[in-house]
Amino acid sequence: MEDRIVPILATAPVLARDGKSIGRSRDGRDIRAFRFGTGTTRVSLIGGCHADEPVGPRLLRHLCAYLSALPPNDPLIERYDWWIVPHVNPDGEAVNRAWYDGDDVIYDFGRYSWHVVRELPGDDIEFGFPRGVDDHDGRPAPRAVYDWWRTSTDPFALHASLHSTGFAAGPWFLIEEAWKDRCERLKERCADRVAEMGYVLHDVERNGEKGFVRLGRGFTTRPDSRYMRKHFLELGDEETASRFRPSSMETVRSLGGDPLTLVSEMPLFITPGVGEELGPPDPVLELWKERRVRWGAAAQSEETAAAVAREAQEAGLRAMPVRDQMILQWTFIVAGLEQVMIP
Repeated sequence: MEDRIVPILATAPVLARDGKSIGRSRDGRDIRAFRFGTGTTRVSLIGGCHADEPVGPRLLRHLCAYLSALPPNDPLIERYDWWIVPHVNPDGEAVNRAWYDGDDVIYDFGRYSWHVVRELPGDDIEFGFPRGVDDHDGRPAPRAVYDWWRTSTDPFALHASLHSTGFAAGPWFLIEEAWKDRCERLKERCADRVAEMGYVLHDVERNGEKGFVRLGRGFTTRPDSRYMRKHFLELGDEETASRFRPSSMETVRSLGGDPLTLVSEMPLFITPGVGEELGPPDPVLELWKERRVRWGAAAQSEETAAAVAREAQEAGLRAMPVRDQMILQWTFIVAGLEQVMIP
């Protein structure tokens, strides 16, 4: 199934007006959802939860177009029941369009530094899902997705939230805590594919902060709202802690069954050397953080953004090709599907 990525990416993506409108965003934009397949293995895929992460939605738009053209007897249709929201954050997408286009091969670091916008903790979509059926106080987009998921008559087997990370040494894969001892095949499959493509896995030791427990190079447990709140409470920031709601992963699990939930973290920009000395602190990671802050402050015009891009390139920063990011996101999804099918 992994080799499907070639025809998937060759298929023209669905448009923002396609699919079913399941609700509207805070600024009144449609939240579009798609459903394909007649199988018994129910799969949820979602993208765009963070405003500045365009790769997941791009893959899912291609995937929706591809699935829509398959015949009824294709295994992807016969075996699976796909529930897909390509972009749950169209407001964030509109704001960030200043630095990327839908057909970029790589992203320009100077324009990214100049224009990137990310919601503050507690206001992002990923940790903005309802606390229950009677909770209508959060943002409307995750509420719309929650209500759509609740129409499912059976639990989901797999949920993947496709994210990017601005900067990392390489691909990073986050796994449901309840499945951390049941995903050896998944980890092997993803690690092998990363190596085949010439990348190194991102590695970081966060000692459980925000829910990140290291499972080996390139793999940690996924974040969780409980640990997010704990983190900010320990910092004495009760206001930010109170803003965190369940994530899409927690929400899908609250609907029943024992779904495997996954979060992909593909770097928009690769920071060589991170993870070679885990720490904490990781001295190379801290150096890149200092540079990013300085570059972000400097990129305030076309001229300064171009200068920042040149300086970053000279320092060793490189953009990860968007196609490679999408290939590895699909590898993660396929590995997850194979994992949940193991008796």
